[in-house]
Amino acid sequence: MKGKTEVHLGKIAKNGKVLILAMDQGLEHGPRDFNSKNIDPAYVCDIAAKGGFTGFALQKGVARHYKDCYSGNVPLILKMNGRTEIVPKDEAYSSPIASVKEAVDLGADAIGYTIYVGSPREADMFRDFGVIEREAHDYGLPCVVWAYPRGKHVPNEKDPAMVAYAARVALELGADIVKINYPGSVDAMKWVVASAGRCKVISAGGSKQPDGEFLKMVMNIVAGGGAGLAVGRNVWQNDNPMKITEEIKKIIFK
Repeated sequence: MKGKTEVHLGKIAKNGKVLILAMDQGLEHGPRDFNSKNIDPAYVCDIAAKGGFTGFALQKGVARHYKDCYSGNVPLILKMNGRTEIVPKDEAYSSPIASVKEAVDLGADAIGYTIYVGSPREADMFRDFGVIEREAHDYGLPCVVWAYPRGKHVPNEKDPAMVAYAARVALELGADIVKINYPGSVDAMKWVVASAGRCKVISAGGSKQPDGEFLKMVMNIVAGGGAGLAVGRNVWQNDNPMKITEEIKKIIFK
């Protein structure tokens, strides 16, 4: 495309707040996160379609096969890269597996990309993302970066200083939203948000927690200046996914 299309967050934010339902765990973790109900992508797509989320993060295969289950009801964020957990974390690299053209053809409203900050393959991921970021922004698609410190040079990927570093890297690389792991406290979250500048910060929901503990974490994310959440297992592993979704929305949007 000629010229540069101005990029706004568009449909994937509501009054500057973000709530993404993520279902990229099937590639990243294999079937271990699923039970006999939620292993069916249609079940999670139904939650996404009815839950009032500002985005739904999917890999391209699920996005294509189950488009009829969510399209028109929730904005699509197409994940552009991925890896399995079979390869050791010390060698962390997430390779491109989709193109921006595929995202556009699938009707995506944004693209998602994972970068392992500090990995021995960091330079490769920076280079890969640079190509995709330029093309996505030419189409006017915002870029959501999953920024995780990981690899043999990272002794503790949830160290607040490392999380803040990853958030800053996402800003520097051109992300519009950065998804980080919750750094553990309101004060640490404030520093992560400051480090990311005008790049909005959202936190991962993480593995399934008791509802009270999880909702307390969401409150701390918002209190620390976070724009919202990208959540998967704490919603679609929940016995009452629509109820927990409403509780999350009360915290983020109200």
